Amino acid sequence: MKCDGKHDTCSSRDSCSRRVLDLQDEKIRKNMSKIKHKIGILSGKGGVGKSTVTVNLAAALNAMGKKVGILDGDIHGPNIPKMLGVEDVQPHVDEHGIYPITTPEGIKVISISYFLPARDTPVIWRGPKISGAIRQFLSDVVWGELDYLLIDTPPGTGDVQLTIMQSIPDMDGVVIVTTPEEVALQDARRSVAMAKMLNIPILGLIENMAGFVCPYCNKVVDVFGKGGGERAAKELGIDFLGRIPLDVKAREAADKGIPMVLLDCPASKAFKEIVEKIVKKIEG
Repeated sequence: MKCDGKHDTCSSRDSCSRRVLDLQDEKIRKNMSKIKHKIGILSGKGGVGKSTVTVNLAAALNAMGKKVGILDGDIHGPNIPKMLGVEDVQPHVDEHGIYPITTPEGIKVISISYFLPARDTPVIWRGPKISGAIRQFLSDVVWGELDYLLIDTPPGTGDVQLTIMQSIPDMDGVVIVTTPEEVALQDARRSVAMAKMLNIPILGLIENMAGFVCPYCNKVVDVFGKGGGERAAKELGIDFLGRIPLDVKAREAADKGIPMVLLDCPASKAFKEIVEKIVKKIEG
């Protein structure tokens, strides 16, 4: 017989579910309290290089001597382990929780990709299950004491972004990533609007893929236009953090699991300048 929600058993089930969520909320608060600063990376649109930005912001912070972790919140497209060169490993799990993978540089990483049977296994989940996985990463991963936790989110303004921003009680803010063309900027504006609706501070906007650096003559070609991100930031009343150029060397390094900030290239310089701005905004 289908339950109509009017019986005592239904009430008990609802109460039990509520208690479980309350206990998990408490675990999240306790776990996140050991991390000084929490930053979400949003894009609104796919393909703008949000994961690239996340990895390189983390690497730049790490190079400054900060203790850094990355939560790969893109459940359907978990690319962070590949970009950091820490694929094909298994996190240790015991009664204390899930232990993140640590890169040779010391960046801690957790991703759903570590729990899949093969690299190409798709995650075919609906929203509630995805949100549950994110909350488990927040509550059960043994991050230890960190200076910064960066949370890489999927494109859009849906379940994952909402779960992250509502579950972490003291987020320092979000960084918006866009490319210069109007199509990407339109979606970036939606991410800005979402953060404002949820009263989450916006640390600023990064314009990625802002010009292609020719490997032969070093001339910059504005493949996706120029200055759109800076204009949008001004219109939206948020800080413009900087622009990252396209760079062949940087792309090659990413495919090998090497963050581009470790190279000597224009993109590396731009990332380091952006990170200095973010640290100054947060730490004063």
